[in-house]
Amino acid sequence: MPLEMSRRNSCAMQSEIRNMTIQCSRIGGINLSQGLSDLMPPKPVIEAVKKAMDDGFNIYSSYSGLPLLRAAIAGMYSKRYGIEADPDTGIVVTAGATGAFFCAAYSLLNPGDEVIVFEPFYGYHVNTLKALDVVSVFVRMQPPDWRFSYDELDSAITDKTKGILINTPANPTGKVFLREELEMVSGIAAKYDLFVFTDEIYEHFLYEGFNHVPPITLPGMRERTVMIGGASKMFSVTGWRIGWCLCDESWARAIGLFNDVAYICAPSPFQAGVAAGITGFGEDYYTGLRNKFAKKRSMLCEALSASGINPYPPQGAYYVFADIGSLPGATSRERAMYLLEKTGVACVPGSAFYHDDSGENLARFCFAKEDDVLEDACNRLELLKKDRHE
Repeated sequence: MPLEMSRRNSCAMQSEIRNMTIQCSRIGGINLSQGLSDLMPPKPVIEAVKKAMDDGFNIYSSYSGLPLLRAAIAGMYSKRYGIEADPDTGIVVTAGATGAFFCAAYSLLNPGDEVIVFEPFYGYHVNTLKALDVVSVFVRMQPPDWRFSYDELDSAITDKTKGILINTPANPTGKVFLREELEMVSGIAAKYDLFVFTDEIYEHFLYEGFNHVPPITLPGMRERTVMIGGASKMFSVTGWRIGWCLCDESWARAIGLFNDVAYICAPSPFQAGVAAGITGFGEDYYTGLRNKFAKKRSMLCEALSASGINPYPPQGAYYVFADIGSLPGATSRERAMYLLEKTGVACVPGSAFYHDDSGENLARFCFAKEDDVLEDACNRLELLKKDRHE
């Protein structure tokens, strides 16, 4: 009898995001698919990593992270949102925000539990739950502003529901959850005694006057919320894998222990570099970041509109979700491949963000690119307009 792989192997399939990156590389195109920034990290952050290496930060840290980084994170959230957390007992540094969610889900959920996931969703969230034999139950958000129904959310709850997952600002839509929406979620969470997992990795990327409201700051949410963040986006260091979670001390210890089992710790010198960035940069840095990305957002949205693709301008994050139904093809993947072959611009098929066929007319474009690269992509998109007129 031949040896068989674990049934969990079905959860480890190649993501459509990485697949489009591979296809883009094959033809030497411009990659607006994968959600990584090609901007250079701030020099003070890089220099701090070099200094940390010279100073001996080359061994394991505590499984919960370097004390200096946990203190920096606690100070940042206290100053920005008034969230108070003991850096020694309420914060765990992890291998990226995805590592934080994995360890939180691993330690707080059981096989067969259900978690409410707002759709369109980020695929790694759903795949993580699937790998842990946790069931995702989807609540649909509708364009153009990606609102959801309280009644649909309430009716999705069963006796197996254990948590709700919120991603704000959201990937792929760029939706920023409004306070009134978060109050609906908090009311449901309190009513049914649920955990709330919040992925807030894009908290610094906000446009058109939208504000980020951490769900943990709402009444009754402090003791049930696992707040997840990270440095990947705000410092353009996706490869450093520095994330974290902030939560009640009783949950933090369990999450930290699973972090130890899965990763031992996040990379020590990079932790030191991130700590230097958090403590060294004031609000001017984050204001500059928002202004820079707001211009990129406008550039891409205008180019998509001019090419005959209908964008849904994001309220936050650094993606544009767009209607590509006018392109040839029967599926979102066929349409995305047409776009790639025709223009050399790669996007992610919308099917990657839905559990059914509702995303077949949609695609996600990432605008976290240097201006000259993004301008080149926008010029290439004009080929679609020319093609329609021929």
